[in-house]
Amino acid sequence: MPIALSAERIAEIEGLIRPHIRRTPVMCVDMQDFGGAALKVDLKLECLQHSGSFKARGAFSHLLTRQVPEAGIVAASGGNHGAAVAYAASRLGVPATIFVPSVTSPAKAEKIRAYGANLVIGGERYADALAASETHERASGALAIHAYDQVETLLGQGTLGKEDMPDITTLLVAVGGGGLVGGIAAWFRGRVKIVAVESDGAPTLCEAFRAGKPMDAPAGGIAADSLAPKRVGELMFPLAQQFVQPPILVTDDEIRAAQKALWEGARVVAEPGGAAAFAAVLSGKYVPVRNERVCVLVCGANTAAVKFD
Repeated sequence: MPIALSAERIAEIEGLIRPHIRRTPVMCVDMQDFGGAALKVDLKLECLQHSGSFKARGAFSHLLTRQVPEAGIVAASGGNHGAAVAYAASRLGVPATIFVPSVTSPAKAEKIRAYGANLVIGGERYADALAASETHERASGALAIHAYDQVETLLGQGTLGKEDMPDITTLLVAVGGGGLVGGIAAWFRGRVKIVAVESDGAPTLCEAFRAGKPMDAPAGGIAADSLAPKRVGELMFPLAQQFVQPPILVTDDEIRAAQKALWEGARVVAEPGGAAAFAAVLSGKYVPVRNERVCVLVCGANTAAVKFD
């Protein structure tokens, strides 16, 4: 493993970004609360992080370790990365331009604007927004902050693993581009079983495992604004091969059911991508063995599904 992605470096980054991020809580629930059989499961509520997702960790990792030019920063995002970068930029007084695809949810677009960033719609999917952001980067000289395939991104996301998740043996993590699961894998390095969960409409890691390298995959499904890049990152893939279990694929209906269950059974708000890992347990596609202590990462809450009218 490259020294740049070592646990030691993640610990250094965690100390650097700690004043700017929340230490999110762990909630112990019983699957009986969601209509299932008795089973204790921990929920790591990263949906309560600044900007509504774990992405704030990677955003601050970039801005606190890299030199920002006068042109500011630019990022492409399905929504959550853009919101996190916009939030970090607003806190640190840095101008930000965020490119998002048209599939981005209104809740995420509104949040990016609210943080003061310049929001640009760039195409229909994440790959289109990324291409538009790269054009802007070349023309303006802005500093690019990649959603999942830069060292600083993985280091920041890996700091989540350093927070208290007592006695867990297994961590279920939703995967899009793989920055989160890659960073967590770099931190734990096999000390905890990491189970990847993907939308069956965007099986990026599944296709990469099948081919032995990152490959283009479909980019659809209900969680397309957070779990549907064309392919997983080059940096995370060797980590996934070494430390991550083959992905479990969940359907749109299973993700919707997980969102509803989290709200009705635990009063936890999760967007589709944020609920995907829980869908694997709720649907029975992941069944813990005896004495397994499972923690499910609820990683995002940027949705307008719950309204207070």
